[in-house]
Amino acid sequence: MRKDYVLEKRKFVIGGFITLIVVIYLFRLFNLQVGDDKYKEHADSNAFLKRVIYPARGLVYDRNDKLLVFNQPAYDVMLIPKDVAEFDTASLCRVLNLSRQELDEKWAAMKNPRKNPGYSAYTPQKLLSHLSAEDYGRLSEKLYLFPGFFIQKRTVRQYNYTVASNILGNIREVSGHDLEKDRYYRSGDYTGDLGVEKSYERVLRGEKGMEILMKDASGRIKGKYENGIHDVAPTSGRNLKLSIDVDLQQYGEQLMQGKIGAIVAIEPATGEILALVTSPNYDPSLLVGKERGKNYSELVKNPYKPLYDRALQGMYPPGSTFKPTQGLIFLQEGIVTPGTAYPCYRGYVNGLRVGCHGHGSPIALKPALATSCNAYFCWGLKNMIDKRGTNASAQLTKWKDYMVEMGYGYRLGIDLPHESRGFIPNADFYSKSFRGANWRANSIISISIGQGEVLATPLQIANLCATIANRGYFYTPHIVKEISDTVIDSSFRKRHKPDIRRQHYELVAEGMRMAVLGGTCRGANIPGIEVCGKTGTAQNPHGRDHSAFMGFAPYKNPKIAVAVYVENAGFGAAFGVPIGSLMIEKYLHGSISAGRKAVETRMLNSNTIYSSGVKKH
Repeated sequence: MRKDYVLEKRKFVIGGFITLIVVIYLFRLFNLQVGDDKYKEHADSNAFLKRVIYPARGLVYDRNDKLLVFNQPAYDVMLIPKDVAEFDTASLCRVLNLSRQELDEKWAAMKNPRKNPGYSAYTPQKLLSHLSAEDYGRLSEKLYLFPGFFIQKRTVRQYNYTVASNILGNIREVSGHDLEKDRYYRSGDYTGDLGVEKSYERVLRGEKGMEILMKDASGRIKGKYENGIHDVAPTSGRNLKLSIDVDLQQYGEQLMQGKIGAIVAIEPATGEILALVTSPNYDPSLLVGKERGKNYSELVKNPYKPLYDRALQGMYPPGSTFKPTQGLIFLQEGIVTPGTAYPCYRGYVNGLRVGCHGHGSPIALKPALATSCNAYFCWGLKNMIDKRGTNASAQLTKWKDYMVEMGYGYRLGIDLPHESRGFIPNADFYSKSFRGANWRANSIISISIGQGEVLATPLQIANLCATIANRGYFYTPHIVKEISDTVIDSSFRKRHKPDIRRQHYELVAEGMRMAVLGGTCRGANIPGIEVCGKTGTAQNPHGRDHSAFMGFAPYKNPKIAVAVYVENAGFGAAFGVPIGSLMIEKYLHGSISAGRKAVETRMLNSNTIYSSGVKKH
């Protein structure tokens, strides 16, 4: 009985084992014939050539419909390794104007799975990009000599202007990471890199098409399969209309020649970016064609970092452009009223000293903004942080919350890649910095005047200026105005309103107007335009101070808000104010008045970049 039971059990085990082997065999057979693309490609490649038809990439215009970026035809040398028969390599080298070593290197790179992920001998592979018109003509005539080779037509970018490279970006060949992340791409494809080319890649790239060609037993193309009824036409990418004014952008880049820094101009009523200048910059056409790799390497090595977008990524001490935020907070918190006056005898003196320049004392908010008084804002922060009945940590948290509402300390969310968030310190930061010891207002007093640990991007400074221009709200700054005639109307149209009353913004705007009429921004006083402004001279521990300015105009119904930041250029009135005022005048009037031509010439010809410690003029 026991023996029969064991035999019966063994029978089931053996049967199950055999069944498992059959199932595994069937699964593997199915996978080979149906699931594994490699075998399908092998079978299809014997009779068909599936050739990708690349779509035209979307065009890019400025806000006034001036064409910025368009396409021109380009040609790649492609081949199907399996179909390549013996050919005269010397002849191919002559046709393509390559040395034998260059051809061997490109051939090896094509077959290297690390450099060319997804390589297959049965699918089209790219050997050479961006054939010149002459090379294309020569190869077309002799293509029959090279079995397995064909020419793939695609497009590359062309530029009508040599400006705005940080906004436009460029396109590059896809990497292994791109291939893993998005199944749309195949090895040898191109994708957006930097600027709107990257952030709007899915909009600009369109959809690929496909044509199916028949091959004979020798691999020669015999025509379209079933007269092309299975072909798929490509869908062109959608066009972008940017918010920038290319003439203003070009003018800003001219003003920043020989300088390191940024200009940001915003239309307050919409949040649309009118100009986004970073300096030094580069001609976007440098990153097109065969020389792209070489030029990109040179840009990376350039000590002035032209690939670094200072308008979005530069994190600077905002200096006195930060003072309007402090006045708004102090008013909202009831720390001051419009008539509250603080003493300033060449600075803030209260257990420590923060210097200031000469002006009347005591001084109230509006004249403090006009004269950029340091002491006023130091006293205001001290009275807020050290307010009786509160603790410093809670008060600083409240202060930071206001700063975040006004657009500091976090990314604003512009539709361009690599925006920095700046830095606004919180109570935990100082508790760690002082190792748990008690700290008070005097411990952190420099943040009241935009120094110390506070860092901001030029975009954030311009956004604050737009908020004051609007008297208390802003829209997310953005660079794209329309996508193929569809107006952008999503998160960018959401109004952001800090919890600060409108009348406080009115007082700050009045103070900024006073600064232009008789204060530190007198250089921004333009005939026929009511400009409001605020200078900034940001201390720099690594060299000469930075020159900053923010301003808007007109005083009522503002059309433009501008922030300027010039590294190592000294007082805000030296470079920030004249450059900012010229940008305002250029945008509102279209030209610079005769009486201000001398200012324009000085800014266009000045150079603040240091070489071996000597300033160039």
